[in-house]
Amino acid sequence: MIEPKTYIKEKERLKDLDSYSILDTLEEKDYDNLTTLAAEICGTPISLISLIDNKRQWFKSHHGLEATETPKQFAFCAHAINDKDNVFIVQDARLDDRFHDNPLVTGDPYVIFYAGVPLISDDNFPLGTLCVIDHIPKLLSKSQIRSLTALANQVMNLLKLRKNKRLLEKSLSTLKEKNQELERFAFVAAHDLKSPLIGISGMSKLLAEEYGSKFDNDGREMLELIIGSSDKLKGLVDGLLAYSTSESVMNENKSWINLIALKNEINSLFSFNNDLLITLNTLLKRIFANRTAIDQILINLVANAIKYNDKDLTVIEIGVMEDDDFYTMYVQDNGPGIEAKYQDKIFTIFEIAADRDKFGKTGNGIGLATVKKIVGRSGGTIRVESEPGDGARFIFTIEK
Repeated sequence: MIEPKTYIKEKERLKDLDSYSILDTLEEKDYDNLTTLAAEICGTPISLISLIDNKRQWFKSHHGLEATETPKQFAFCAHAINDKDNVFIVQDARLDDRFHDNPLVTGDPYVIFYAGVPLISDDNFPLGTLCVIDHIPKLLSKSQIRSLTALANQVMNLLKLRKNKRLLEKSLSTLKEKNQELERFAFVAAHDLKSPLIGISGMSKLLAEEYGSKFDNDGREMLELIIGSSDKLKGLVDGLLAYSTSESVMNENKSWINLIALKNEINSLFSFNNDLLITLNTLLKRIFANRTAIDQILINLVANAIKYNDKDLTVIEIGVMEDDDFYTMYVQDNGPGIEAKYQDKIFTIFEIAADRDKFGKTGNGIGLATVKKIVGRSGGTIRVESEPGDGARFIFTIEK
């Protein structure tokens, strides 16, 4: 018997094999179907998907054989991977100096005929073989060899899909972890900034009220800038806190929400604005949903509709519909509308479509990003329909 030579780049080959995370995994029907088909096509009692590591050949699928692995020094497949560009065929192992006294030939499973197609990775390393085995001498036709090669390609396709799925899952897990870290950072940073900002804003306003008359024009202008900047930064911090904590909103249980009561509560929340009309358009009396999520979505959308409205009377319509799987809701306003080039960007955090609202304040681009995040976590989608000068309609769905 002649033991197989070590592959010329064995260290790299083993590293490539390890990247598939396939060794010692459970049996899978997809692989077993291929070995069954290979045995049928070639007319052999045994067919194997064999993977070669540093000490053994391990069978991912073993049709017609009870064993799940054998030592590498006895493995026909360990010879086959050293000629990765060809099908390795032994017609009668008893007459071959490499195998005539091999324990796998002289004893169970009595390998007399062997044909193995190397399984070649994308990095051009042979990982193992798809092979067929018989207990008697045999010949394969060109058609059988072509079919066996095609089946070996399908084995590699399964292995590649497995590897790609694993890499994708790892990437998604890493991305999720990074997002969680960013949100934790945003929460901690915003929380730690909020108290001193309230202090700066409050003290600045007190200073302006008590001592403003003692400042000259430049001094008063600088004081107003401090108040305006601190208020703006406080709004940004509040927005970041809302965005970073929006995930926890989804932990609340769903409940029945009376829609008329919901509309009235939102209306009272913005009742300081006397030039406002909010109406409700729905055939439903109530919906079953996460109350806090619905509140945050509608309050953000209504607040935006008020802030950026350019009419003497701000008119807002809230609509609610349903089908078997979703509630569909919308917030329609009579404002200036949104240009098409901004309609996708406005849902991205820190993106804004208007320089200032009707009160002269600049937005921070967090509100709609928070809305989109909550809607997405609720199993729905959100979009805007708008023509400049003709208002905007924000339409979102919530999974039932």
